[in-house]
Amino acid sequence: MITYSFLQQYWWFLVSLLGGLLVFLMFVQGANSLIFRLGRDEEERKLIIGSTGRKWELTFTTLVTFGGAFFASFPLFYSTSFGGAYWIWMLILVSFVLQAVAYEFQAKPGNVLGRGCYRRFLVFNGVVGPFVVGAAVATFFTGSNFLVTHDALGLGVADAGPVISRWGNAWHGLDALFCPWNWVLGLAVVFLTRVLGSLYLLNNLHDEELRPRLRRQVLIDTVPFLVLFLAFVGRVLTAIGLVYDAATQTFVPEAYRYLHSFLSMPLVALLFLVGVVLVLLGILRTLLKPSTVRGIWFTGIGTVLTVTALLLVAGLDGTAYYPSSLDPQSSLCLANSCSSEFTLTVMSVVSLLIPFVLAYIAYAWHVIDLGGLSRKDA
Repeated sequence: MITYSFLQQYWWFLVSLLGGLLVFLMFVQGANSLIFRLGRDEEERKLIIGSTGRKWELTFTTLVTFGGAFFASFPLFYSTSFGGAYWIWMLILVSFVLQAVAYEFQAKPGNVLGRGCYRRFLVFNGVVGPFVVGAAVATFFTGSNFLVTHDALGLGVADAGPVISRWGNAWHGLDALFCPWNWVLGLAVVFLTRVLGSLYLLNNLHDEELRPRLRRQVLIDTVPFLVLFLAFVGRVLTAIGLVYDAATQTFVPEAYRYLHSFLSMPLVALLFLVGVVLVLLGILRTLLKPSTVRGIWFTGIGTVLTVTALLLVAGLDGTAYYPSSLDPQSSLCLANSCSSEFTLTVMSVVSLLIPFVLAYIAYAWHVIDLGGLSRKDA
């Protein structure tokens, strides 16, 4: 029998999987951040942009789907974070809108801003987009400054109106940038997407002049990525987490909470370890074997598994996936922030179409990339 608790966990898994897919697909942003670093002339820059231009819609669509899934399945998180920390989400949105505008207008004759300006929009999105996404995800572990008052629903308009949550300061999300650990994960995501971007271009472009530079760039970005990622994982495993007590409906702090969650959920721990191994395998094969151009698939799949596992451990096992630094009892977990059982049930039926959508994306990807790109296609 499908229980309400199972539906909550099922939708947290789908949201986590979408998060993993989003980080992988941000190889588009990573490659775009390298337009001027790798492209030494106009032909090479057009080649890079032509390659990423075939995939950017997938990243944008996944971002929107990720937000939509969160809204539908965990509306209290959506209203608290998207409604309170709106500046951090606006930064993400603006960077991705600039990306869409850049792809659309950079090659149009007579554009006022010039091709170079639009390409800098792509670089801006390539750096700011992954960084802010990483910083926002880091708040799932480091906490955010908000207050949730369920009793507010019973207040009249003259008192407070039907407002359940409010932000605790006037920064409305920008305060996430005051936490150094949010910077650590944000920068780790930036360097990871640059690694993914280089691996993707290596696989997609048939250009003997670019390939040595791409392999060198993989090494350059891998070093800071590993340092930052391992530092953040170490912090997570030793951090104090909040555990929801269903009997008292309160949150209790627990030392080494996320480590305990990994140990109590061996499948999630295995998912995380396999993901990390695949990420490293794709990088090492690319660096040690000059003929290898398929590292993107090992590292890409590993990225999806690793990010999915991190998000799973943030929310499963009764852990507060959105801890409040202002009032721990205002923290959000699966049990106190999800949609109704009826809503989750209906959405679960619709979610059965997801494998068909993924199959279509895989087929479209294969058709688009058939033969790759070379200078004659730029």
